[in-house]
Amino acid sequence: MMSRRLLFLLALSLVSCTTVKTTGNNAFHYSRRFVTQEIPRASRFVWNGVTGIFRRNDNSFWYADSMTGRPSVVINLSEQMVYLFKRGQLAGGSPISSGAEGYDTRPGSYRIIEKDIDHKSSIYGDYEDYQGNVIMENINNRTDPRPPGTRFEGAKMYYFMRIYGGVGMHQGYLPGYPASHGCIRLPGHMAEKFYHQVTVGTPVEVVP
Repeated sequence: MMSRRLLFLLALSLVSCTTVKTTGNNAFHYSRRFVTQEIPRASRFVWNGVTGIFRRNDNSFWYADSMTGRPSVVINLSEQMVYLFKRGQLAGGSPISSGAEGYDTRPGSYRIIEKDIDHKSSIYGDYEDYQGNVIMENINNRTDPRPPGTRFEGAKMYYFMRIYGGVGMHQGYLPGYPASHGCIRLPGHMAEKFYHQVTVGTPVEVVP
């Protein structure tokens, strides 16, 4: 029980340091990046551990670990679900959040063209000063001018599986409706499962 409490408290500190701008959080933000260099791996582990303890039923399911055969993926935009198949048999499924209006995820036939477990967006993120303090958040570096004395920090997209252009499946927040800039967000525990099942070249079908 104590280990679960410690895991939960650590996860809260990791989440708060990126969402609440306080002196203490900024100090932690600074130290985690420049001292440990381990935050991507650690935050994935802690967050997935906590959600494993406190997770509500999110309609995800998983049989793939006991199945064999080549994987394929179907992303159903109307259902807001992604499905994994192995040798044509349903092997898993997860809720998603796809592209919001104006950033719609494009239907079509694709393949996984890149995998990056600690991916960061090259377009969306925050402008920070050189001490790690967030000066402007949720920006688009193509359209939002960078204030003097700041640098761009890309949004974290753990377990990134690129399917076309800048679009891919990755761990992210699911509000219950399409809300991304085109990517396909999955809960962390399911993004990890899909990531370890697919390979570069795995077919991905995006259907309306």
